[in-house]
This record gives sequence, C-alpha cells and structure tokens, in this order.
Amino acid sequence: MPEQPSRTHLVLIPSYDTGERLFSTVAAARAQWNPVWVVIDGSTDGTGERLEAQAAGDPGLRVFRLPSNRGKGAAVLHGLRAARAAGFTHALTMDSDGQHPADLIPAFMQASRQRPETMVLGRPVFDASAPLLRVRGRKVSNSWTQLETLFAGIGDSLYGFRVYPVDGLLAVMEKQPWMRRFDFDTEAVVRLAWRGVKPVNIDAPVKYLSAEEGGVSHFRYGRDNALLTWMHTRLMIGFVLRLPMLLWKRLRRLPPFQP
Repeated sequence: MPEQPSRTHLVLIPSYDTGERLFSTVAAARAQWNPVWVVIDGSTDGTGERLEAQAAGDPGLRVFRLPSNRGKGAAVLHGLRAARAAGFTHALTMDSDGQHPADLIPAFMQASRQRPETMVLGRPVFDASAPLLRVRGRKVSNSWTQLETLFAGIGDSLYGFRVYPVDGLLAVMEKQPWMRRFDFDTEAVVRLAWRGVKPVNIDAPVKYLSAEEGGVSHFRYGRDNALLTWMHTRLMIGFVLRLPMLLWKRLRRLPPFQP
C-alpha cells in the first residue's frame, strides 16, 4: 500500500448502494494509490457509515456522504470541487462495483503525469461476462461520440475508468445542468474535447460481475437509453455550432487534434 500520498492525483470513487463490493473495490484501489476518496451518493445500505469508520484509521482514505441519491455525475462533481479546494490537479474516476482494474491505476496516473494537459481514457477489453446488448449499445454511442468530436480519437465514450484534469472538467460541468447521472461519462469526454483536451487511450479489461459474485448494476435500459438519446441530441446541436472551429483546429492540428 502506497505510504506517500500524491499531491496532484487522487482516485475518486462514486458509490450508490454497492453493498459489500464497495469495500473490496476500495481496498484494491488503496493497495495501488494514496489518496483514495469515496463519495457515498445517498446510499441506504449502510456502506457509508462503515466506510467512514474504516477511513478513521486510514489517512489515505476520505469519505464524503451526500444526503440523497443525486447520480454519478453529481457525486463526481462533489468530489471534484473538494479536490480543487485541496489543491489536486487530476482525478482518476472508477466505479465502485468491481468492474474496473485497480491494478492499472499506477499506469494511468503515470500517463497523466507525462501529459497532464490530456485526459487518459480506459478503452475496454471485454470478456465473456459482458452482456451482448450492452456491448452493441456502446458501439452506437461511440459512433456518435466520434462524430460529435470530429474524430478527435476518443476510444470509448462510456468506460468510466479515466483520469480527468480537475479544472477542465469543473469548468465544463459548472456551466450547464447536465452530466449529473448516467450521461456523465460520455458528455464529459465530448465537452472536454471541445475545450481542446486531447484523449489518450489505454486498453483496460472490464468485468461484469454476476449477482452471485457481488455484482451490482443500477443501469436501466429504458430510462438510461432515453437519457443517452437526449444527451446525443443536444451534443449534436453543440457539434453543429462548433463545426467551423473544430474543422479549423483539425486542419491546424491544434488541441485536441495535436499528436
């Protein structure tokens, strides 16, 4: 477990009613990085109280508790504001349900340190546990994202294992009311690309855990696909308005189109 905390990069984990899986996720993250922050997004399963007790004996772990469930993006926003206030420049987000590879945290952080002006994005490598409908659905979302950013190089629009520049993401989120729920991951990378933040992609495995393995999913096909449809609609409107500037930047190889 890392003893010396980073002063610039932290791990940020939003969590809502993840149950026991949260504790193994946090333990895996803490084994790789210091500090790790967790935002409990109005959970009612008792994990907030238990994790706070754990954090009392671990200076590398900090827990925030929101009074009600506000959505993944809102939880991340809360953590980002606290990170900025504490002087951090970058945050690696990862889900609390065990899908993301904690052992790759150091590699992602190193890539971010080498190019701090970029966003370091996980590009998922699926195994047999991945639901076929989810895999096909994200291909559609990825195609829209490529168009909306004029093919800036975003490897995957939905995989939430990423390192974001804190100031850039806060500037995006605080200017508009969206990105507070399941629409967060995709809209974050599109709007950051529009701001000139180059994506750097790193392959990373993703594992969909069964209920017997402690897997928890709050994804709802109808509700969340409707949310994504509305999100891509407004992003396409934004893309059309920005198209002349994006074309000029692409021709001049300006961020986010630089090598």
